[in-house]
Amino acid sequence: MKHWLRSTLSCVLSVFCISAAMAQGFPSKPVHIVVPFPPGGTADVLARLVGQKMSEGLGQQVLIENRPGAGTVIGTEYVARAPADGHTLLVMANSFTINPSVHAKLPYDPFKDFAPVTMLVNSPQVLVVSNALQVKSLAEFIALVRSRPGQLSLATVGPATTQHIASEMLKGIMKLDMIYAPYPGGAPAVTALVGGHVNAVLANYSEVAAQISSGKIRAIAVTSRERMASLKDVPTVAESGFGDFEAVAWFGLVVTGGSPPAAIARLNAEANKALKAPDVREKLIAQAMYPAGTTPEQFDAHIRSEMEKYAKVIKAAGIKVD
Repeated sequence: MKHWLRSTLSCVLSVFCISAAMAQGFPSKPVHIVVPFPPGGTADVLARLVGQKMSEGLGQQVLIENRPGAGTVIGTEYVARAPADGHTLLVMANSFTINPSVHAKLPYDPFKDFAPVTMLVNSPQVLVVSNALQVKSLAEFIALVRSRPGQLSLATVGPATTQHIASEMLKGIMKLDMIYAPYPGGAPAVTALVGGHVNAVLANYSEVAAQISSGKIRAIAVTSRERMASLKDVPTVAESGFGDFEAVAWFGLVVTGGSPPAAIARLNAEANKALKAPDVREKLIAQAMYPAGTTPEQFDAHIRSEMEKYAKVIKAAGIKVD
């Protein structure tokens, strides 16, 4: 019996020592954060702000890689296939929980091939229109679209992304017949709006803030339950007469599945520390990205809950990509 206890204790101590050694030795090389969206969008800005601060705590470079395409599938698959050593992370968004419901088959398993690290931020979306439309409110926009059914275009990141599904929800409750214009990222969609190629865009605030401030486009509604501090004069969709409508984007970090628990714990600590840093926090909030910060377990529960929610919405709407 004593021998068994000594052996068990020895094993426990060995595991503890190995875990501690791994925590101290991680990271042993630059950390890569993959952004499955084009440069300039919310996820890209977020990754660069948080990544730069994380590099200070990790003592290694944090490199940002943009790998957009296929509704985030390309960048997501890249991380799924990376070495399971904790050095490759993915900035994932609602699309991560949407894709399993709109694709017949994915080149990765959303649970087995990834391990949650932390929820980073929540971000409201904004409905913006071209100045050429000459509408100053959501009511005027609805009236104009209804007077020209099937003629005006609404662009989002897409297809089957958070913004796309939110735009379909908006069109449904407002009874709008519009042309859907998908773009590979929020920044390209906004560029198209400024250039007069589309009539309206539903995007994250950070992707439209500069153009709103400069007067190049006009914000007519936000999708959060409460008005945004940065857009106090812009009403929410809900208070414009559409019940309790809410559609908020969120972003988090996951790492390649099978990565060492010690590495995940270190990444979680440094990411959450970065979110609390006054300079990072101030810059995020200025762009309507509200810091969250969770444990890996809390983020895992959120991912599963969101996946279940979107599955019901997508099934009801009949949205499919393939």
